[in-house]
Amino acid sequence: MAPNPRPGILDIAPYVGGESELAGFDYVARLASNENPLGPSPKAAQSYAALKDDLHRYPDGGTTELRDAIAKVHDLDAGRIVCGAGSDELISLLVRAYAGPGDEVVYSRHGFLMYPIAATTAGAKAVAAPETDLTADVDRILECVGEATRMVFVANPNNPTGTFLPEGELERLHAGLPDGVLLVIDAAYAEYVEDGAYADGRALVERADNVVMTRTFSKIYGLAALRLGWAYGPANVVDVLNRLRGPFNVSAAAQAAGVAAVRDRDYVQKSVEHNRVWRDWFRQQAGIAGVEALPSVGNFVLLRFDGDARAEAAVAHFKENGVLVRRMASYGLPDCLRVSIGTETDMRMAADALASFAERRT
Repeated sequence: MAPNPRPGILDIAPYVGGESELAGFDYVARLASNENPLGPSPKAAQSYAALKDDLHRYPDGGTTELRDAIAKVHDLDAGRIVCGAGSDELISLLVRAYAGPGDEVVYSRHGFLMYPIAATTAGAKAVAAPETDLTADVDRILECVGEATRMVFVANPNNPTGTFLPEGELERLHAGLPDGVLLVIDAAYAEYVEDGAYADGRALVERADNVVMTRTFSKIYGLAALRLGWAYGPANVVDVLNRLRGPFNVSAAAQAAGVAAVRDRDYVQKSVEHNRVWRDWFRQQAGIAGVEALPSVGNFVLLRFDGDARAEAAVAHFKENGVLVRRMASYGLPDCLRVSIGTETDMRMAADALASFAERRT
């Protein structure tokens, strides 16, 4: 007989990323994965390339230079930073460390799919808290917290809805949690937010023993291929993560590129400005086409159609026009599509496809 996995493992629906290829087109607008359309900082690319003669060397297991660079840029304590192979790895490690069989992990209903996947993988029960107007609802989250709750995940801002909880609501959420419950604030899209009411969670981390903030280099820094992320937490949680992670969990190439990327603040600002211009432009074009485009502070726009079938037809029409977008049925939003913000060419292709789709109905 073949070995059997632990109960619940085979019930997990594997995470499937956005499509990246489309046959029959010389150019495809890849707007399904929330990537930075400008690519990485040229300085990061140069640092990556400079390591080609050192591929036989092990990386720094402590990611010292990278943690120091992150700490300096964000005014943080480097000793409280842990780096990982994407924030996905850190999320999984946190769940492994603090939740298991008989425990519960609470997350917002339309939050990142890796939260319930990581919980189920660890043998814990994932509990989805209802949202209000596609926004995490502090009261509903707290209603889901019980004696078995060990962790609460909040993506802030949230993918795919593009909404966020202001700093005061994060404070209220934390205040309502028992001391033994770990609050994980996933701030993967923090760099894109320009609303003064937003806070990434670092202030909570610095004064509480049960709050962790996670970040990624896959979005604003354009390093998705290298799998690089980091977490900022209290000393007790950082100690646990360092015990669980692999000794060389971040490659030397990722570390080098990450150091250069985080230091290139001009490039980050360029990416933010590009995103703002084309996100707002695309929302306007969607409105002209008669399609609801929800407000977003991220590098994507959520389109809502009048019915699941209409959303599915829109995906097919986008593909017919060389544009790849993402259906949101797996996030509990079957009538929605998420469109990442791409280059000017990408966004004009997407807007033209949306306009011609809308004309089919007239």
